[in-house]
Amino acid sequence: MSIRRFRNTLALAALLAAASDAGAQQLSEHQLVDTLGQVASVAPAVDVAMLTQELAANPGKGIAGLPHWSQLATLPQFFVEINFENNSVAIEPESYRTIGLIADALHHPLLRQYKFLVVGHTNATGDAKHNLDLSARRAEAIAEALSTTFSVEPTRLFSVGVGSEMPVDSANPKAADNRRVQLLNIGLVK
Repeated sequence: MSIRRFRNTLALAALLAAASDAGAQQLSEHQLVDTLGQVASVAPAVDVAMLTQELAANPGKGIAGLPHWSQLATLPQFFVEINFENNSVAIEPESYRTIGLIADALHHPLLRQYKFLVVGHTNATGDAKHNLDLSARRAEAIAEALSTTFSVEPTRLFSVGVGSEMPVDSANPKAADNRRVQLLNIGLVK
């Protein structure tokens, strides 16, 4: 199990550079709460519906070029490895411990008032359209597991897939490190 922790970053480029340089760490609920709880009191609310519409209306444009993505790059977030069966949304059994730790953190009193965006990433082994669809379905599978298996309120969870557009290892787009899940604190539950 590995985690890549992030504080507030100023730009998408800085976020990706930090992700590629970050060392693997043992995942803990404390780390998750600490990382996701770093919300500025004036943090912008993210309009997930608008982000989803932008993605649907601009296939192939790349999420990094969408107006709402730059807003997401500045929010508290982390990347975590979740293993899926090959070319599937079936979560490997060993990854349920990681999802359980995420759920424990989301149930923590400091985070109960926030909503979260689950972002799915793939490597570049398939075509772009397939990768985008697979990453969206995998992000949804994580959100569903959090809400059904671990009782995280589903109204606090949103999901989106970005395919292979944002590789951690850009020199090797087919690398396994590029398959990951990103969790972002997107603001207060209203």
